[in-house]
Amino acid sequence: MTNLLARAGFDWFLLALIGVIVLASQWPEVGVQEEPVSLSEIAGYGVTLIFFFYGLRLNPRKLREGLGNWRLHLVVHLATFVIFPLLLLAVKPLISGERNQLLWLGAFYLAALPSTVSSSVVMVSIAGGNMLAAIFNASISSLLGVFITPLWMGLFLATSSGDYDISVIIAKLMLQVLAPVLLGLLLNKRLGTFAEKYRKQMRYFDQVVILLIVYTSFCESFALNMFEGYSSGDILKLAGLMVGLFFLVYLIIYGISRLLNFNREDRIAALFCGSKKSLVQGTVMSKVLFPDATIIGVVLLPIMLYHALQLIAASIIAQAMARKAGGE
Repeated sequence: MTNLLARAGFDWFLLALIGVIVLASQWPEVGVQEEPVSLSEIAGYGVTLIFFFYGLRLNPRKLREGLGNWRLHLVVHLATFVIFPLLLLAVKPLISGERNQLLWLGAFYLAALPSTVSSSVVMVSIAGGNMLAAIFNASISSLLGVFITPLWMGLFLATSSGDYDISVIIAKLMLQVLAPVLLGLLLNKRLGTFAEKYRKQMRYFDQVVILLIVYTSFCESFALNMFEGYSSGDILKLAGLMVGLFFLVYLIIYGISRLLNFNREDRIAALFCGSKKSLVQGTVMSKVLFPDATIIGVVLLPIMLYHALQLIAASIIAQAMARKAGGE
């Protein structure tokens, strides 16, 4: 089980996430100061490199080959960008209180995010699913998220903040996310082998940048006491809700896959790609989507909890599927 979690990235990185949050709570001034160097600005440059390296690793030929299975693609993206947000919208009337509303906004932001690439593909591989479909859907989901996530968030941020201009937001995300991906994709033929060779090192770079974004975001929130009033019980309740959200979406996708008579490989790809959410894009896009930097730490709480819990749940499920397949 330890090796399985390590392959999914659930090892030192989760501990480091907890560590930087603790650091931010104790020394928030380090993350908010502009001189002698702005950590937030460094993280911004790191984001551009993350998506450039991601584009380098995208294989255009494999993406073209994955286009044909349109029913599977439709299920994955409907789950990712429609079912998730609708479930959160359904419970909004039940949420009261300003602090709970802020946590709900974070959960809705999570629901509007694209699927994660690396862990989705890893889980599909472990369970014996359709790897080509997993790579295609996880990759396309990341690109679609540049446009769809801001549209969903605009339903609420546009009314609460006069600084939320959807065209400006999408333009910023295209410049910071989509443009580096496309540049990397264009250079895949020349540098794709290099990117694959150093995939592990690039993954470490991605994780360090994410840690930096999380640290600076929580520094902003702790500096203005945004977490006052939230107890450990509140965090545990939120974690329980994130687990419930994962399994609810998982079961919905499973039911749809059975109705559409997906074979085992396609069903596995749909389940893992459609139920996962990207911590990478969640942290990156928060810097652009939320004009009030002081709330980002609170908004990111549901995403980080979901990230950790989805890895545990998906790892257990993938391992069980692999054992079942081996016994058949």
